Amino acid sequence: MSKRILTIIMALLSYTVHAQVALDSEGRDAEYVNSIKTRSEKIVQTLALDNKNVYENVLNIVCNRYFKLNDIYRDYPDKNVRDAELYKHHFEFEADLANYLSDTQIEQVKDGMTYGVVQKTYEAHLEMIPSLSEAEKRQILNWLKEAREFAIDAENSKAKHNWFGKYKGRINNWLSKRGYNLDEERKAWYKRIEEQKKNK
Repeated sequence: MSKRILTIIMALLSYTVHAQVALDSEGRDAEYVNSIKTRSEKIVQTLALDNKNVYENVLNIVCNRYFKLNDIYRDYPDKNVRDAELYKHHFEFEADLANYLSDTQIEQVKDGMTYGVVQKTYEAHLEMIPSLSEAEKRQILNWLKEAREFAIDAENSKAKHNWFGKYKGRINNWLSKRGYNLDEERKAWYKRIEEQKKNK
């Protein structure tokens, strides 16, 4: 068998394995399904995917993730049992996306599902404290990404922001222990912002 034919067969097999992700909409309220599709489309459209099949599969994966979370919060009122169920299904989402997206694109999806809080908060810290070391910047970003993992599984917008709030508190306490006066850093930052506005 020639190398070219083998390559074509492998490509076809790969396409077959990941040919179509079904939308888990059966038995769900049509209005609810449409609202989830609309929300998910806003996220997936930012990826600028050219391949229609890939776009549809990624869209359905994101929709199905919202459906799965809704089912878990509906079916498991006991917090301990619910948390165990969330953990059980946490990693399959990224694994499913990895069939179609790069690591960078997966990051975009996660950011889309959590309102871009990671980057906004990270940039705010860099602007507020210009003297942060590279190691400190890296730790702040890593903690924010850790918060995002919890926020992705949170029940609603408020719960998602609460997770980031917890980690912002951890970051602030850590920076204070490292000798940063956050009140003074914040005042200086606001002052720089006002000066920039005047100079425009």
